[in-house]
Amino acid sequence: MSSGDDRALIERFLEMMAAEAGAAGNTLAAYGTDLRLASEALEGRLGSAGAGDLERLGAEWQSFARATVARKSAALRRFYAFLHDEGLRGDDPGGALPRPGTGRPLPKVLSTGDVDKLFEAIAARQARIPADPLDLRLAALVELLYGSGLRATELVSLPRNAIHPDRPYLILKGKGGRERLVPISDRARAAVGLWREHVASDRLWLFPSGKKHLSRVRLYQMLQGLAAEAGIPPDRVSPHVLRHAFATHLLEGGADLRALQAMLGHADIATTEIYTHVDSRRLVELVNSRHPLGEALVDAKPRPA
Repeated sequence: MSSGDDRALIERFLEMMAAEAGAAGNTLAAYGTDLRLASEALEGRLGSAGAGDLERLGAEWQSFARATVARKSAALRRFYAFLHDEGLRGDDPGGALPRPGTGRPLPKVLSTGDVDKLFEAIAARQARIPADPLDLRLAALVELLYGSGLRATELVSLPRNAIHPDRPYLILKGKGGRERLVPISDRARAAVGLWREHVASDRLWLFPSGKKHLSRVRLYQMLQGLAAEAGIPPDRVSPHVLRHAFATHLLEGGADLRALQAMLGHADIATTEIYTHVDSRRLVELVNSRHPLGEALVDAKPRPA
């Protein structure tokens, strides 16, 4: 690959980060700078670099502060994961990059109250006269993001008939070609059914746009507008944030972590543990109320003389 190829790949990656992950402007600028510097250091071969190239690059960072190395490594790992997920390369060499041991930041959080506000804003839209079919599309998109934990790319590229009214799940091929079973709630199936009536039967996609399907960028913009209508700061809402809300709220409701891992399509349970942060008080309450020794521990407490 040439330096021109690197530039195009970096731009595609940054577009995905903005649209799917809702990355802030400062984050995008930092990632862009780190990737361009890495491309320069690798003489325009960033997109095709192998593990050995990245090991040598990492060795050149030894004089940098730990936080700087962590940021550079994170930028490149996400970049290579993106190339692999998009089928632009058959491997992911990101594992060769240094890991200085800094903690991963927790994703942005939406409370159940925030999610309720989003759905109230959708309901207000649907109550307008005359009705706008695009409000049905928005309802279906948000129901699937929050109700099934779909990634933005998975959502916008759903085939027209992927979701059946009498089947409460679908099988998706996600990152790394791994298949997973995705639950589809009754609400989501109903919302999809209403929207699909407005999608011509000869269209390939459930959410068509022109000759292709809805883009991740447009999905992100739609959610930003909905957040503003709901009275939520738009920078707190993105497809990735709604996927995280799906995971967090399920776990808070008592979902099994392994089941959640399968639904999210995570290869490593550690990713799920980071993705879902639960109030420490709830964990203590869970141990006290559900652990087999809970009653015995209570009985063992010293009693007043």
